[in-house]
Amino acid sequence: MATFEIFMPALSSTMTEGKIVEWLKQPGDRVERGESVLVVESDKADMDVESFEAGFLGAVLLPAGGTAPVGETIGLVVETEAELAELKANGPATSAASAPAAAPAPAATPASTPEPAAAPAPAPVAVAAPPAPASSNGHGGRVVASPRAKKLAQQLGVQLEGLRGSGPHGRLIAADVERAAGRTPTAPSAVPAGTLPAAQAAAPAVAPLPAAVAAPVGPGETLPFTTLQQAVNRNMVASLAVPTFRVGYTITTDKLDAFYKQVKPKGVTMTALLAKAVASALSGHPRVNAAYSEAGIAYPEGINVAVAVAMEDGGLVTPVLAAANRNDLYSLSRSWADLVSRARSKQLKPEEYSTGTFTLSNLGMFGVDRFDAILPPGTGAILAVGASRPVVAANSDGSIAVKRQMQVNLTADHRVIYGADAAGFLKDLAKIIETQPESLAL
Repeated sequence: MATFEIFMPALSSTMTEGKIVEWLKQPGDRVERGESVLVVESDKADMDVESFEAGFLGAVLLPAGGTAPVGETIGLVVETEAELAELKANGPATSAASAPAAAPAPAATPASTPEPAAAPAPAPVAVAAPPAPASSNGHGGRVVASPRAKKLAQQLGVQLEGLRGSGPHGRLIAADVERAAGRTPTAPSAVPAGTLPAAQAAAPAVAPLPAAVAAPVGPGETLPFTTLQQAVNRNMVASLAVPTFRVGYTITTDKLDAFYKQVKPKGVTMTALLAKAVASALSGHPRVNAAYSEAGIAYPEGINVAVAVAMEDGGLVTPVLAAANRNDLYSLSRSWADLVSRARSKQLKPEEYSTGTFTLSNLGMFGVDRFDAILPPGTGAILAVGASRPVVAANSDGSIAVKRQMQVNLTADHRVIYGADAAGFLKDLAKIIETQPESLAL
């Protein structure tokens, strides 16, 4: 009997285990080569898993909601209906509990699924995360939607049947449901122009958490960490091994506020505006964009600004505005809207949240004056942005005026970045924001 094993895939370089969100096929269903079989939750995204073998899904060894290490057997596929009947009669010979684990496969290699340590007779079904969204559902008439899209459809009274999905392989995501309900898909910022100071409007496109999520669990109960929270926890522990230092700077935001009012009607977001300012300053300070490696200081090819975004179900992700120094302000704003929408529906591809070279974090929307951010692994620095507030300050001629100012704090890896590097970067960033924010649109 030709039986093929489905393994828990490595969907990113940092993934060590995955959680099954749902099986798109049930035992006995026909499986075509390249067809999505299940949805796996990695550390920061939900992604479809495809089969590279045709046949029938013979057995589900790990049900939806279950978690398994990368490389563990989670399902079986057989070639013929006769083999399917035989498998049903005799039961699967392999189980997720007994299947040997294997080394993770590279995240970006579609056909490189890990092999079991032992070499049993069954051959593996190669699985991979799809490289790009497809335009049709490709699920044989079955409606395939993300958990958030399903929940949103119930709330808005939207029928999922017949909708065209924009997620991987036509999978319906929250934005599709919102469009079907006549709503504009969730934008990265809903703050009207001029209602908040610059640093508050620059918050990373996060709506306040729903009461059901923010409320604590009942007394005496323990709420297990989500897969995303576990990934964040690992990163935070890893940061303890890095010798960091912090440098603060006060920036006047009056001119930035005025410029933002001019470009906001054109679709520019404050997040993109700050990311562009940071990228422009980094262009003159490549050391601040670099990272530590065993071989020395690693200078990346581009300037990719990651922005921290809190998730409704706990944890955070850092969508990346790639090549922020080369892309224009309007393109960055459009990219940010798309990234946030897909981050909320857990549809980001690994390269869209794991390739940042510099990170921007903001708590100004909560009225926080200043804070220190924790350095993400693999980067050299992160900038914490506080709220902009009116203060009485002296002008260069000694006169007194009321100005809006915000506090920013840079956390840096001292193995790569020194005090003078951090100070020079912050000085140039302040110069851009205070004197020439218009240059960001050029």
